[in-house]
Amino acid sequence: MQKLQQRSNKAISSQQKKLSIQFSLDGFSFCVQDIPTKEILVVSEYVFKERLATPNLLLEKVVEIFESDKDLQVNFDQVTVIHQNNLSTLVPNDFFDESHLKSYLQYTIKTLSSDFVTYDSLTNNIHNVYIPYVNINNYLFQNFGEFEFKHHSSLFIDKIAQQQNSLNKDCIFINVSYSSMDVGIVKDNEFSLYNSFHYKSKEDFIYYILFCIEQLEMNANELTVYFCGNIINEFDIYNITKNYIKNIEFLEPNHDFFEKSEFFFKHAHYLLLS
Repeated sequence: MQKLQQRSNKAISSQQKKLSIQFSLDGFSFCVQDIPTKEILVVSEYVFKERLATPNLLLEKVVEIFESDKDLQVNFDQVTVIHQNNLSTLVPNDFFDESHLKSYLQYTIKTLSSDFVTYDSLTNNIHNVYIPYVNINNYLFQNFGEFEFKHHSSLFIDKIAQQQNSLNKDCIFINVSYSSMDVGIVKDNEFSLYNSFHYKSKEDFIYYILFCIEQLEMNANELTVYFCGNIINEFDIYNITKNYIKNIEFLEPNHDFFEKSEFFFKHAHYLLLS
């Protein structure tokens, strides 16, 4: 398990701190912010050597990190948690019924009778129905008491909604993790698609992008791809995308915390630091 970290060199006198946590089977990241100034104080990322097989193994890693990382062993006034997995589906408001949450998932993922299903309400008249990692929620509740949690795709889709009205063009937004990618598409100024894919090679990566373009009958020469997350223009996955799509940009974060970072790209942890 590799740890990457970036600390602020600013002197902050306030004792009011916010903790934001994001975790997946690939890794665990957190950000500590000063609440009055909204200054980012520290960002840490734990990258697992291999993608974990189960949520129980993820919990073991989370417990290990909390027991060893001193930045997590302080009092926080606010805690938010981001669940990153592909156990979710989108339901338009007109078809949403809170009493039938599990039925929305049964056609896309295998659910168990014991699964806890919840949802996030999004800004563009959609509900995101998903299964959180309940075992980790329970552990965090023991540490912090009440906290807010969301699915990572909810934050991603809301970020797209904030961008789409100002762009006036067809766009693909791609949030890149170590072995997964979130794809959100705006076509004709409307949010048209979200999906999450696991990839092992650059060929997998571009296949999923081109598959989404084909499904929506879009023109690869006219749209723009916006990347964020774990990708820069030296990566193979970037270069193979450039072979097929000429218009590629990186999403600009609303902070400069990684401007001179040794470990993180400027647009890394886009959702965690939103």
